[in-house]
This record gives sequence, structure tokens and C-alpha cells, in this order.
Amino acid sequence: MFAVALGNLLVVPSATSANAVRRPARHFDLVNATFDSVVALAIAPADRDAFQDIELGEPLQGGLTSMTFDVPAGGCLRDLRITFHGGRTQLFPHIDVCRSSGLRLTPRTAVRNHPDA
Repeated sequence: MFAVALGNLLVVPSATSANAVRRPARHFDLVNATFDSVVALAIAPADRDAFQDIELGEPLQGGLTSMTFDVPAGGCLRDLRITFHGGRTQLFPHIDVCRSSGLRLTPRTAVRNHPDA
């Protein structure tokens, strides 16, 4: 009986140390200070077209609203693709999600990054 109990004690610490190697999810904040609602959000490794949709639940209303999402596993440099109500899409390339904890959308950044501007 003692040998079985001792064996169980040895297994638990090794399982705990295996979980300690996992990286915690990176959280990223998106603040919408524009006049339009964000209806879709996608993220991809920088310069790749492998975008993964981020579930919004409901549109991120314009004004001053925010949300936090988990960045999918991968490298630090990412491209964010934001789609606004009405279908306008905006790309924010090369965001370092390891050094930055969020992005604030403003009317000025929306104009500067708009493909027609």
C-alpha cells in the first residue's frame, strides 16, 4: 500500500512541471474610438494570409468601447484585419503582440490606414 501511495506522489509533480512549460495566453485589447462599429476581427502571422477570425460575440460599437481577446499561439509579429460596419476593411500590419498589449482605433488611424486615403 505504501509503495502505491509513493508512486502517486511521484507522478503529480512531474505532471505539474509539464504544465509549467506551457505559455500563458497573450491577451490583447482592442479599443474602438472610431465612429463606426467593428463587425469582424481577424489575426494572422505578419505578412501571411492565414487569418484566423476572432469571435466578437456582438459588434464592437463605435464611440469608446473595448474588448480583450486571446492571441492565438505563434510568433510576436502579427497583422490585424478589422472590418467595420458597411464593409470597410482596414489592415494593421506588423503589430508586436509581445511588446504591445493593445490597439486603439481612432478616426485618425482609420483615415491614415484606409486604402483610398
